[in-house]
Amino acid sequence: MLKSLYTRWMYAWETALTTRDSNRVVRPLEWGFEWLDGFVSTRGLAAQIFGPTATPPTDNAAAEQAMIALNEAVIRHSQDYYDYVTPTDFHLEQRYPQLFPTNVRPSTLAKNVRLNERARRGKSRQAQFLRFTSPERTPHPENDLVNARWYPAPAGKITGKPRQAMIVLPQWNADAFSHNALCTLFNRFGISSLRLSKPYHDIRRPAELERSDYACSANIGRTLSACRQAVVDIRSSIDWLQQQGYEQFGVLGTSLGSCYAFIAAAHDPRIQVCAFNHASTSFGDVVWTGQSTRHIRAAFEGVVTPESLARLWAAVSPIHYMDRFASMPRKVLVVHGKYDLTFLNKFSLQVVENFRARNIDYTDCELPCGHYTLGETPFKYMDGWALGSFVYHSFKYLATHPYPATCKTQELVSS
Repeated sequence: MLKSLYTRWMYAWETALTTRDSNRVVRPLEWGFEWLDGFVSTRGLAAQIFGPTATPPTDNAAAEQAMIALNEAVIRHSQDYYDYVTPTDFHLEQRYPQLFPTNVRPSTLAKNVRLNERARRGKSRQAQFLRFTSPERTPHPENDLVNARWYPAPAGKITGKPRQAMIVLPQWNADAFSHNALCTLFNRFGISSLRLSKPYHDIRRPAELERSDYACSANIGRTLSACRQAVVDIRSSIDWLQQQGYEQFGVLGTSLGSCYAFIAAAHDPRIQVCAFNHASTSFGDVVWTGQSTRHIRAAFEGVVTPESLARLWAAVSPIHYMDRFASMPRKVLVVHGKYDLTFLNKFSLQVVENFRARNIDYTDCELPCGHYTLGETPFKYMDGWALGSFVYHSFKYLATHPYPATCKTQELVSS
């Protein structure tokens, strides 16, 4: 009886949180082949994917099959797709932090006004941000200038051990202050942090958007491109950290950020501590079944089936990189909510089962909440404890038991 009441209460709370934003936009279905032109042309795949004309079809049925074939090609050649050239324009800049809100709730807008006014009056502190040009280019210059708030650990905290750093990726549509508290927590452990703005988020968001829609939308190709950009931005950030003398690296991703973090780790042996805050095996399954992506599903209904959508976004789905991920030693945490209506818990349990089957060194943490309620009291404190203690103990272990071969160019398991 009590369990049933709690379940209904949690689902009602979760639904209220996922439906409070009034600025979600239903955008049209677009195949977006042009976002993958570079990969198709460099691999000479146009005729194989598009047929004798070597041009993308306009008919929906043919376009669907071509995009599925393109995803299969990306998976076969994923080391190439997620490869990159290290940027040469890394630099730190000082500026006042801004919120960059993605919702129009009065409380959020009022907070944004207060923060901007404090900055204007010189009442807030400036912060350091790592900036560089993303190896993945898009038509949006502001998006291509990567942004990561830099939280170096205090000098007194890093003596007597390898220099360690975490890259932190918040959730989809996060504002620029989300997850900053985790970075300051890691600093207390002597672990530096880069809080990375994902593609199309906060300062990288194109002016025509209120939300970070272009990171995940009904444009199939653009969503694939956004994932590639996020992955190479993570890997480029590690390049910069190595240039600063850092030796051991981890990544923490929440929701969409967890997908990006997983794929980056699967393709980069330097990432040896992985915290996935919400997890799923299939990108398409999450979009089709999740409450917070109903506006995206609306564009697909009647044209694309759930099974097809899973294949259309197979190249950005963790399930297809499990063996690659398992081929390298690392410490792994999976946090998921029992009452999650965005990343259904059954998908998170599939991740756990895949880790178990591959003998990955993982910790499973199921919390009695959902996706959005994870950010509410008391669950956010449970989550913070799970993430913080895991990162602390994992890096403490690595300090005395370092894993071998963390070079970017180490040969990985074949695709």
